[in-house]
This record gives sequence, structure tokens and C-alpha cells, in this order.
Amino acid sequence: MRLAYWMYAGPAHIGTLRVASSFKNVHAIMHAPLGDDYFNVMRSMLERERDFAPVTASIVDRHVLARGSREKVVDNILRKDKEERPDLIILTPTCTSSILQEDLQNFANRASRISDSNIIFANVDHYRVNELQAADRTLEQVVQYYLDRSHGQETLDQSLTDVPSANIIGIFTLGFHSQHDCRELRRLLRDLNIKINQVIPEGGSVKDLKNLPKAWFNLVPYREVGLMTAMYLEKKFGMPYVSTTPMGVVDMAECIQQIQRSVNTLAPTSSNKKVDYEPYIDEQTRFVSQAAWFSRSIDCQNLTGKETVVFGDATHAALITKILTREMGIHVSCTGTYCKHDAEWFKEQIKGFCDKILITDDHTEVGDMIAHVEPSAIFGTQMERHIGKRLNVPCGVISSPVHIQNFSLGYRPFLGYEGTNQIADLVYNSFALGMEDHLLDIFGGHDTKEIMTRSLSTGIGLIWDPESRLELKKIPHFVRNKVERKIEKFARQKGIVNITVEVMCAAREVLST
Repeated sequence: MRLAYWMYAGPAHIGTLRVASSFKNVHAIMHAPLGDDYFNVMRSMLERERDFAPVTASIVDRHVLARGSREKVVDNILRKDKEERPDLIILTPTCTSSILQEDLQNFANRASRISDSNIIFANVDHYRVNELQAADRTLEQVVQYYLDRSHGQETLDQSLTDVPSANIIGIFTLGFHSQHDCRELRRLLRDLNIKINQVIPEGGSVKDLKNLPKAWFNLVPYREVGLMTAMYLEKKFGMPYVSTTPMGVVDMAECIQQIQRSVNTLAPTSSNKKVDYEPYIDEQTRFVSQAAWFSRSIDCQNLTGKETVVFGDATHAALITKILTREMGIHVSCTGTYCKHDAEWFKEQIKGFCDKILITDDHTEVGDMIAHVEPSAIFGTQMERHIGKRLNVPCGVISSPVHIQNFSLGYRPFLGYEGTNQIADLVYNSFALGMEDHLLDIFGGHDTKEIMTRSLSTGIGLIWDPESRLELKKIPHFVRNKVERKIEKFARQKGIVNITVEVMCAAREVLST
């Protein structure tokens, strides 16, 4: 476990709590010391939830350390069972409380003999996995628990629905634009005349999980969460799954073609006609999505060859890289992800689409790489946005971790054909563009907040000697203008007309204090 003031993916228990709080009528008991119980505040703030998050902290304090946790944990489970009447209670430690090496599985078993609710201990290695891996594993565990339970009770119905249907797996709370993406996926499936069997875990009921095998196929929009569940359902029930993310014009077509193959495989056995989605793909690409047209317009041509850096989770970083390179003609100097466990898939996906690949969860490495490349724009997480602000490079946020500004009240999906328009807007607006770029070159920028004279030409009346000019050229170009303005401001305040190297050093000492 490494100490850091920024983590791209949080600790494992956050992933478990995200899955638990996404289901309807499921409560989570978190065995943790004070300080680990920030999930409720985070979820309420970012998701703007009106209701309290269904998570209770069973606090580890000095009394617990002296007597043990069994009595307290069991009492908390039984108390929530009586107060909330949940269908399921999930018990999880945090990486901090895991140090105590307590047998929480035994506590869960003990409480389940008394409780009316079902109780599961989240079987996650909190030392070895991060938030996304834990969420993926927890979702699979919950699905497997209820399907095995239904099989044992002989209530499991594996007959397929009369019409083509699908499960959407992996939409859950605090996801990056996932609520908007889910609406777009529902619209897509409705356009294809495919019934939605279930969406899990967000808004799903654990009582309905026994009906998952009734769907014709599973759709997994993000690799980070849902893939383990889809693979389990394929192994156990032979259910095919589509894991191509429908993001961007090209991958949208590929995803729909995979859906077509899944439907046509089962259509003859269900007395349904085979489907042909090619006319739909053609119509949507030409008339609904503006991205294909925009990529050929003069506005997008102005972006051709501009250098960018992309960093984020494996799904979004890989897809945005392919969209920038393949669909918009933008040069991607480096692409990276913090999902080190999915490095092989990531490398395979972006092979040939970028110059360099960076697999790391250390934000300082990402910052150094961006400073070295000096791109025209960055597409990354909120951390890359902060890095871009320090380097004066614009950044479009395309992946979690995110801030409240990325939980927009308006409709902003990244998936589907409407998502292609949103991504094109984000990319285009993240650059200094067209006439704006031209005017910035002519007038030296539009940031006048530090200009101390009435004239925009701040250099009037000041003389830079040759040595100071050479010293100024050593400063990276993306901060050079800002440094120049500050030195000239310092010179005016001191009544200095000739700017020398000594004046630059004096200004640097004053500005750095």
C-alpha cells in the first residue's frame, strides 16, 4: 500500500460500496475506523442524491481493539436489518481495518442465521485490488450468489424471452457520465427493437437477478466493471456478450454489428427473423451523428496534426485515442492508463494509434510526460486537468476520477450516436482554434488581468538586452509569455527601463516568495 495525495482509483472498499449502493434495497456495512467513512458524503455531493446513501460504518475504535469486533459488527447488521428491511446486506472491511485480520466471513455467517435479510461478505483482497477491480468482483459475487440460490430453490428460469432482449451490465453510481450513457444505450436498443431485460447494478433489484439468463445477450459498455459478470454468465449459461464500447462512429458500427450477430445466432431457434442493422448504421452515421461530417469540415481540418496526450481508464483512454487519430486526424503523442491490470488489452487496442504508451498509476509520471511532450491539448482525468492548468495547456476531461463539474445536469452521454457529437464538441472546444489561434499569435494572448498599462503592448518603453533575451528563450514556450509579462510588471514597479539578466534574477526572487 502506497501513500499518495492523489489516487486515480480509490481503495477496494469504495468499489464494493458503489456496487452495493447502486442496487435497490441493498445496504452496506463498512467495518472501518473513522476517516474511512467518506463515501456517503462523496456520493451525496457528486451524484446530488436526495436520499442518504445506504451505507453504515461499523466504527473500529479502542473498545473494538480491546474486545474484538464480532459483537459490534453483528449488532450493526441486525440493527439495519430491523430498521431498513433490505433484501441484501453486504459486509466489507477497508484496507485499514483489514490489518486486524478478523474473520468477517464468520461474523456474516453468524448474523445470517438471525437476520431476515440475505448477508454477503465482500470477498475482495483489499491489499491487491483497487476500486474498479473490487467493484467488478463484487458485482459478479452478488450475481453468482442469487443465481446459485435460485438454482438451489429450483426457481431459476432459463427460457429466453420471446423477442430479442439484452442485459446492460456495469452501469453504477459515481460512474463517468454513466447515467447519460445508460439512457443512450436504452435508446439504441429500442431503435434496434431489442427489449431491455435488466440494467445492473444501477436501479436493479437483487430479487430480479434470477431472470438474467432470460436475455439473449449481455452488453458490457465499460471494461472496468461488468466484464467478470458477463464472463461468468457466458460460462455458466452460455450467454454471449458484447464488450465493444459503442463510442465513436467506427466502434459504434462494430458494436451494432456484434449485436446483430448475437441476435441472428438465436433468432432461428426462437422463430424470429434474422435482422439487418446496416441500414440503421448508415442512417445514423450520415444524418444523426454530426461527427462524421464534422471530421471532414474545415474546422476539424485545422486540428490535423496537432499533438495531444490522452490518459484515463482503459476504456475511455483507448476509445478517445482511436477517435482522435482515426476519425479526426489528430496526432496522439502518448496514450496511457492507470488500469495496470488491463495493460495487455489496452496495448493491443491502441497499437498503431499513438507514438508512446504509458501504463502507470503515478500522477507525477504523467505530469512529467505531458511537460516533455508539450501538447496542444490534453484529454484525461481531473488530475490531468490540474496538470494542464499548471502548464497552461487546455484539457478535456474524458475519464474518471472526476469532480462535480463532470456530473452535469444536462444530457451529455459519451456513448451512442449522440455521444459522438458530445465528444466532437469536447475535442474541438479543447483547442485554441481557427481565428482564435490566429489572433492569439497576433496580439500575444487575451489574458490582460496582469497588464498594468492601458496599452495591450506591455513591452512599450522597456528594452531587453541580448543576454536577457537569450535567457528568456530558455524558458518553455508555453509559459514564456506569462513569465515575460511578470518580469516587465516587476520592472515597471521598480522604474527599470533596461531589462538585464540581473533584473530577471531579482524578479524571480520576488515572484517566488
